Amino acid sequence: MKNSHKNILGNVQNQHRLIIDFGNTLSKTAIFHGNRELEVKTNHELSVKYLEEMVEKYSPSHAIVSNVVTIPPGILEFLQSNLHFIALNHNTPVPIHNKYKTPETLGLDRLALAVASADMFPNHNVLAIDAGTCITFDFTDGHKNYLGGGISLGINMRFKALHTFTERLPLVKNQNFGELTGSTTQESILSGVLNGVIAEFDGIIRLYQDAYADLKVVVTGGDMNFFAKKLKSNIFASPNLVLKGLNVILNFNVEKERAINS
Repeated sequence: MKNSHKNILGNVQNQHRLIIDFGNTLSKTAIFHGNRELEVKTNHELSVKYLEEMVEKYSPSHAIVSNVVTIPPGILEFLQSNLHFIALNHNTPVPIHNKYKTPETLGLDRLALAVASADMFPNHNVLAIDAGTCITFDFTDGHKNYLGGGISLGINMRFKALHTFTERLPLVKNQNFGELTGSTTQESILSGVLNGVIAEFDGIIRLYQDAYADLKVVVTGGDMNFFAKKLKSNIFASPNLVLKGLNVILNFNVEKERAINS
C-alpha cells in the first residue's frame, strides 16, 4: 500500500476518499471530502486507467466498492495495491441494525440507501426509494432498524416487458406524456406505465405513512426527477444517495478502526 498505517487512521474528515458503485446498468465513482461530494462520474465501463487518473488527481487515502454485478478485472487488484479499501459485503459493519431476515440476499445498493437515509434523518422513520433499473423501497425506523421493503420493475423495464412478452405491442421509449387516456397504442402504453407507476409510488408511500408516524420519504435514482414532479406526497429528492450511503459506511469503519488502534 502507498499509504502508511498512520495516515490511514488519521482524521477521516480531512481526507479524500474514493467511492465506487457498480450498479445494474452503470457504474458510478465519486470523490468525497468529509460529507461533501467533490466529483461524481457515471461510467458505462469503469477502467483501471480511469481510477489511476482519479487517484492521481485527488490522492484519496480510503476507498469503498459496492457491486450488484461482476467487478471488471483489475479493479480490486489496483485498489488493494494503492489504497486502504473496503469491498462491501454483508459482513461489513454498518451504522444501522440490519433486521432483514436474509441479509446475505440483500442488495448492497439497498443497504447503502438505508444507511444514507438514516443518516439524513436521524431519529425518524424513513422510506428510501430508488427509481432506477428496478424500483426499490427500503424502510428504516427511528431507532436505526432496517426492516426491509419492496422491489418492483423500473419504468424502462415495464416498457420492455410489454414488448417482450406480447406479440404485437411495440417497444415504447419513456417520454413526456401527461394524459390519463391514451388515444393510440403507443399513448395507451405510456398512460398505463407512467400513470401506473405514479399510482404505485403514491399508494405505497401512503401505506407507510399510515403505518409509521412522522415518516420521511427520500427518492433517488435515474428517474428521480420524474417522480419528484409527479408525486402527491411530500418527498425529498436526493441524487447519488447510494454513493452517500457508501461514504457513511466507509467513515463508520475507518473511525471504528481508529478507535481500536488508538
